[in-house]
Amino acid sequence: MNGPNKTLRGIVLGLGYFFLYVPIISLMVFSFNESPTVTSWTGLSFRWYHSLFNDDALLRAAWLSFRIAVMTATAAVIIGTWAGYVLGRMGRFRGFSLYVGMLSAPLVIPEVVLGISLLLMFVELRGSLGWPAENGVFTIWVGHVTLCMAFVAVIIQTRIRDLDRSLEEAALDLGATPITVFFKITLPLIAPALASAWLLAFTLSLDDVVLASFLSGPSSSTLPMEVFSRVRLGLKPEINALATLFILAVGTCVILANRLQARKESEPK
Repeated sequence: MNGPNKTLRGIVLGLGYFFLYVPIISLMVFSFNESPTVTSWTGLSFRWYHSLFNDDALLRAAWLSFRIAVMTATAAVIIGTWAGYVLGRMGRFRGFSLYVGMLSAPLVIPEVVLGISLLLMFVELRGSLGWPAENGVFTIWVGHVTLCMAFVAVIIQTRIRDLDRSLEEAALDLGATPITVFFKITLPLIAPALASAWLLAFTLSLDDVVLASFLSGPSSSTLPMEVFSRVRLGLKPEINALATLFILAVGTCVILANRLQARKESEPK
């Protein structure tokens, strides 16, 4: 029974990897295609990478998305960490259900609804206060932080609940203030969760197209919006080249992170 079962598991696993990675590999291969069409191979060429690096609109959109993603991830981790700490340490308090509901709302509300709500909020602010003057980087950033901090709070809450409270209690018994305990004891212990939450928020912001479509302005087109607008007119080889660079960058970061983690675990304690 072990032989057939092992063979079946191998086949199922192989099929899963096939459907997951063959499209990605095909995209990377066709980014080096000489032909302007993405359905036929005519020869090896780097012309689309050259075209990509001369495409000012696409490069501006990529740089804008990167900046917004970094700012979003940082703000979401700061806000979400405090929110997750409250959920994991403060227990049930008056208004706890409302607090949890408001914090979890971005997780369950469709992004279209969230985008419309934020757009109406900014329209009202502009009408009553004259601020913000127009939609742009700031409005996109607020929308992304609203979405991402909910994901961060869930990650941090789970990690906080798994911590051994005896270390924090010992520091309090020795005279440390709660703020000191949080920054010198709790934060170092949840550092891996903070890194994971930052990366998740960065990815969500970099990948978002729905919120950005509602909250962007004439001069603040993000990379997903730019790519989506071009893909609607037909697949372009420059998009394949851009996607290949992203895949290589992400793959390199993952490999380096795994190696650093493995080296850290192998070090004698």
